[in-house]
Amino acid sequence: MATGKNIRTYFNGAWHDGDAPIMRAADHGAWLGSSVFDGARYVNGIAPDLLAHCQRVNRSAEALMVTPTVTPEDMVQIVWDGLAAYPKEAAVYIRPMYWALDGDQTAIVPQAGRTGFAVCLEEIPFAADTATVTLGKTRFRRPVLEDAVVDAKAGCLYPNNARMIAEVRARGFGNALVTDAMGNVAESATANVFMVKDGEVFTPIANGTFLAGITRARHMSNLRSDGVKVHETVLTFADFEDADEVFLSGNMSKVTAVTGFEDTSYQVGPMTRRTRELYWDWAHSE
Repeated sequence: MATGKNIRTYFNGAWHDGDAPIMRAADHGAWLGSSVFDGARYVNGIAPDLLAHCQRVNRSAEALMVTPTVTPEDMVQIVWDGLAAYPKEAAVYIRPMYWALDGDQTAIVPQAGRTGFAVCLEEIPFAADTATVTLGKTRFRRPVLEDAVVDAKAGCLYPNNARMIAEVRARGFGNALVTDAMGNVAESATANVFMVKDGEVFTPIANGTFLAGITRARHMSNLRSDGVKVHETVLTFADFEDADEVFLSGNMSKVTAVTGFEDTSYQVGPMTRRTRELYWDWAHSE
C-alpha cells in the first residue's frame, strides 16, 4: 500500500512512473522475508546524508546474507536522476531496497548474487514543526542479535514494531517507548529517542538491540558542536519520567517533540527546537 503520492519506481535499470510491481510470489523476499530498505529525505533541493543511507542499505543487505548489487555512489546517482522529475519544493521519501530472489538448496538461505533491487520515491509531506506525539509503555521489546537481524534495517523486524504501536494506541498514545531485553530504554517503535535534563542531552547507548540512526548521529554531532553535552548511556523509564524534554529522531520527520510519557507531561522545550534548527542549518550548509 502506498503511503504517499506521486510515486516513481526504479526497477530493472529504468525509472517508471507510479507504484510499479517489482516482486514475484516465488521471490525469496516475498515468502521468506529477506528484504531490507533504507530511507532518506529530499526537500527544497537537498537530500541530507543520502550517501550514508545508501551505504547503510548495502550493509543491511549483507547482514541478511543478500548480495548488494549497486554501489552506494551509483545508488546516489540513480536517486538524483529520479528526483529530477519532482519540483524543488517537493518533500520526497527516498527508499532504496534489496531482496533475495532465490534460496540455496535448502530454500532458506538466500542464494549469493541473486538479488532484486529497486528504489521507490514517494511524495510525503514533512510533519509541521508543531507536530507532537505521546508515548506509552509496551510489553513488546527489542530483540537481540542472537534472536533477530537487529543490525539491519530489515522488513521482517517491523511486524514487532507494529504490535508495539497497536498496543499503545489502544490506550490512547501515539507511539511506544520500547525497552531492550534487559528492561532498559532502547528507542521508540519508529525512531530513536533523546531526553533532556538540566540542559544536557541523553540518548540510549547503542547496545546492538536497535539501529543507531544516521539522523541520530547527526543530531549528536550538531549539538556537541553547539557546545551541548550529549551522553550515550543506559536509561530507564524512571529517567524519562524525570526528564525536562523528550524528542524523537528519525528520518521521516527529523525531530518530533514528545509531550507525554504515560502520566508524565512535557513542554516542547528549547533543546528540542534547537536540535531542529541545528539540523536544518547543517543540511542547507551541505
